[in-house]
Amino acid sequence: MPARLTVDMLRPVLNEPIAVHSTVVRKGSRVILADATIVQQGELRARASAVFLVSAASPPGEIWQPQSPLPVPQARLISPDGDPPLLRCGESEWTDNLAAGRNADRKVMWQNLIPLIEGEAISPFQRAAAMGDATNFVCHWGSEGIGFINTDLTLTLSRLPEGPELGLQAQDQSTSGGVAVGTATLYDRSGRLGTCVVTAVADARRPLSVARSASGARAD
Repeated sequence: MPARLTVDMLRPVLNEPIAVHSTVVRKGSRVILADATIVQQGELRARASAVFLVSAASPPGEIWQPQSPLPVPQARLISPDGDPPLLRCGESEWTDNLAAGRNADRKVMWQNLIPLIEGEAISPFQRAAAMGDATNFVCHWGSEGIGFINTDLTLTLSRLPEGPELGLQAQDQSTSGGVAVGTATLYDRSGRLGTCVVTAVADARRPLSVARSASGARAD
């Protein structure tokens, strides 16, 4: 099963044809490592590495795990074509009005993602990877908008998602000298899946302001 995905976002990806190259770096009896790159206009736009592990029975004994409950909305998002994301700030109620995120409260996002490829159902791994990219939003969304651009993403998984819904809760955040690190917990209705970490660089000149209109979400 996929246990780790690390993506480096080197350049913007344009709305033009892309080439994807992948290679298996190592294929062992319990560990497989693979690399992939996105090339566009002859330039490397993004690169990724993934670790796949063979599932096995857990060893005996007890290990500490966090016991704090993770917030889950009562209403289920089940549309095969995806649903608008839900947002929760601090102790407030869930809302689909993303403009409500303009504050310094801890944020949680809950979503049933749209398919990534037209005509194909989104896979559990695709769902986890795409949701992990929202870590920058839940960790670096403040009272003046989103003033950081994430340059990477590292997603770690102990299991794959169950069902169409995923939650992402801000877990930790640190900022110094225009560099920020955000950590979020990825989970579903059955519990924790893993952790998402991003590093980000300040973009104070063009902070991202997220709003929602009747036709959907937009970024200003």
